[in-house]
Parts: sequence; C-alpha cells; structure tokens
Amino acid sequence: MIIDIPEGKDPIGYVWGEMVPGIGLAASNFSLSVYSHSTLGLREFEAARLKIAQINGCIFCLDWRTERDGQKVEPEFADAVTNWRTTELFDERTRLAAEYAERYATDHHNLDEEFWDRMRAQYSQTEIVELSMSIGSWLAFGRLNHVLGLDAVCVLPGHSS
Repeated sequence: MIIDIPEGKDPIGYVWGEMVPGIGLAASNFSLSVYSHSTLGLREFEAARLKIAQINGCIFCLDWRTERDGQKVEPEFADAVTNWRTTELFDERTRLAAEYAERYATDHHNLDEEFWDRMRAQYSQTEIVELSMSIGSWLAFGRLNHVLGLDAVCVLPGHSS
C-alpha cells in the first residue's frame, strides 16, 4: 500500500471519501450506480466485470461476486471468463461481454465493424452504452485500487482480514 492510512481508518473510506471528497465521492457514486442501476443480465455483467478484474489484477475485484435477488454466478464462472473463447458455459451475449471487456481494456483501437456487427446482433444500443460505461468504471476504479494497493487491504463482507 503506497498511501498512509491513519490508525483506525477504513482504507477505502479514507482514500475515496476523505482525501479527495470532491472526486472520490462522485467516483464512488458512479461505481455504485453501475451495480444498482444495471439492466444487463447477471451473467454478462459478471463476465465483463471479472474479465476487467483479471486484466487489472485487483485482488478485491477478483474475489467479489455480484449478487442479484440472492443469485450469484456459479463458482467455476471465473475460470470460464478466463477461457471465454472456448467455454461451453457461456451463451453468445455472455461471451461477447467478456470479449468486449478484454478488447476495451487492451485493444480498443481495433474494435472493427465485424465486432460491432456481432455486438449489435446481441445487444441494443442502450445496452452497449451501459456495458461500455460499466467496463470503464471497473477498468478505472479497479486499476486505481490495485495501483494504490487498496485492493490488498479491502475486506469483503463475511471475510476476515
């Protein structure tokens, strides 16, 4: 961790909320909105989110699983995301979500018409924008947490540190 956290302070709350409140609180609200206002299915949402977590190397993000209505993706889902090209666990929308996340993060200059034709065949324009904003959020904030070392000190609910 490269940021000094005062004794007794929650690292995320301190860095995001106290150090730069004008930016951190807005970023936090954006990040929370991605989860609370998403219209995407859980599987495509998690495929894109986990692919970005794998690319970023964010420890917290890799361990996190989004829950909706008491449902989470199956335990082997993260391995399927790693192998999105060949896994039999994904339908076309889920596979495209993982592909889009990977290309968005590593090769965004080469999103060609062939790719967009496949995306438009599976996703509405609104869903493409939502997925793009979600991926941008995960890429930026997961990377920020990893770079500053916050991901190593975050504790998931129900986990001990």
